[in-house]
Amino acid sequence: MSTTNKIAINLYNTKTRRKEPFTPIDEKDVRMYVCGPTVYDRAHIGNARPVIVFDVLNRLLRHVYGAEHVTYVRNFTDVDDKINARAAQSGRSISDITAETTGWFLEDMAAVGALQPSIRGKDHERAMPRATAYIGQMVAMIEDLIEKGHAYPAEGHVLFRVRSYSEYGALSGRSVDDMIAGARVEVAPFKEDPMDFVLWKPSDDATPGWDSPWGRGRPGWHIECSAMAHELLGESFDIHGGGNDLTFPHHENEIAQSKCAGHGFANVWLHNEMLQVEGKKMSKSLGNFFTVRDLLEQGVPGEVIRFVMLSTHYRKPMDWTEKKRAEAEKTLRKWQSLTDGAERRRRPHLDVLAAISDDLNTPKAISLLHAHANAIEGKEDAGRFLSTLQLLGIGAKWRDGVRLAVENAFDNVGLLDELIEKLKVARSEKNWEEADRLKNGITAAGVKLMISNDGIVREIENGFDASKLETLK
Repeated sequence: MSTTNKIAINLYNTKTRRKEPFTPIDEKDVRMYVCGPTVYDRAHIGNARPVIVFDVLNRLLRHVYGAEHVTYVRNFTDVDDKINARAAQSGRSISDITAETTGWFLEDMAAVGALQPSIRGKDHERAMPRATAYIGQMVAMIEDLIEKGHAYPAEGHVLFRVRSYSEYGALSGRSVDDMIAGARVEVAPFKEDPMDFVLWKPSDDATPGWDSPWGRGRPGWHIECSAMAHELLGESFDIHGGGNDLTFPHHENEIAQSKCAGHGFANVWLHNEMLQVEGKKMSKSLGNFFTVRDLLEQGVPGEVIRFVMLSTHYRKPMDWTEKKRAEAEKTLRKWQSLTDGAERRRRPHLDVLAAISDDLNTPKAISLLHAHANAIEGKEDAGRFLSTLQLLGIGAKWRDGVRLAVENAFDNVGLLDELIEKLKVARSEKNWEEADRLKNGITAAGVKLMISNDGIVREIENGFDASKLETLK
């Protein structure tokens, strides 16, 4: 595909505070880095939002440029004081905790339909770097910053000299003096300036540590992303993403240390807004804190979680409510029933593609999908609709006769399928008494049936009572 024929993508750049046309540095090698989790516990529902948002962007880039021309890197922070505290509290080894929680994260994100990050469409393992595997690169970057006068060692620590970077605060729109006056900064006697941040810190015998020119220690949080992004994506790359809670200080510090090391770093910065539950900030004290796994074990399918997330634009606060969950389940049941037996078509609906390309406007895309669903008249329309859903990461579980995960949350869905097949046979044999018995019984159980010459489409409604199907066997 020539450059002139490519879909126009526009993204809101936090750095410039405006929506801009996206032009990759090299369209044969489009590169994106997204800050990943600190692995010490289950991912909560808020952790899933950036994963889903940037999964949609990854899918869009792969659609426009080809999967083999897109690299998407998302790290795991597996050295952190929270991990150390969890190990001390539980008596388990740090490596056991990080290995287990990394596996949990990947399972839960797969359940909400997220593709694994990849380098040029493959090499998933390298595209999900663990911080502990890149300590050497971090040490080398810190040494370079010291040599250039942007960092200094002090009492086993190494600190970044914030005032040595004149553009510090540009991403978050704050001045250094304002940040000192209004922000909580760690005051330490070995700091030259209160705003200076840690690149390296000493480790005791009970804490993970690595040998370095400044003694045995471990990296600060911010240096890991700069070092790994440089190693895997090069001097400059296209997109850096994460939650807006990372804008300051994490992303601000990443920019400062990377720029001072002589790297171009990221051209476009994307940040998603935070998540609430029933209009309130999620917290354990309010009793509205839950993990992705909690929802999955309660029978909420991953595609429902994804759909609810995408119903709000990524740059707006997102409110998880029971009403939205129920509406999402109903919509996905309907859409799955409309696409039963459909073959995917490669060309998606262009208006939906245009909405996603306009700064990931997924609410508009979903609105358009409702209209397209209502216009489906045959298998060809259904196939194109199914291909369009794939841009949002929806519908993968509907393939090859696999039932939608929403329906798998109910008992006896297999029995429902069996009864509908019996209804089809009864109708084909013109056994109308049996056909009426089955139809009326299935409807009474809370299943809407749409019968035509093309077959039978069924939609499980909210009042579905699987026990009523037993009498029809």
